Amino acid sequence: MKHLYPTQGTCSRLISFELTDGRVHHVEFEGGCHGNLQGIARLTEGMAASEVADRLSGIRCGNKCTSCPDQLARALRQALGQDRQ
Repeated sequence: MKHLYPTQGTCSRLISFELTDGRVHHVEFEGGCHGNLQGIARLTEGMAASEVADRLSGIRCGNKCTSCPDQLARALRQALGQDRQ
């Protein structure tokens, strides 16, 4: 199932991804640091969504209280019904 998550507090504006049997597929960020976000997308491909969320949760960007990886963690938790924001 495809999910769309509008980000808050980051350079990226939107994250789209698919979850199949609890695994992450086809992560795409709209906006943000293209090379870094491509790397995150490739590294998370096929991983368990809960593991990705645990690993990326709480990462900050500079003095911001969130980051693109943290936003992906939030998006995954929301999709899994584990929203802890």
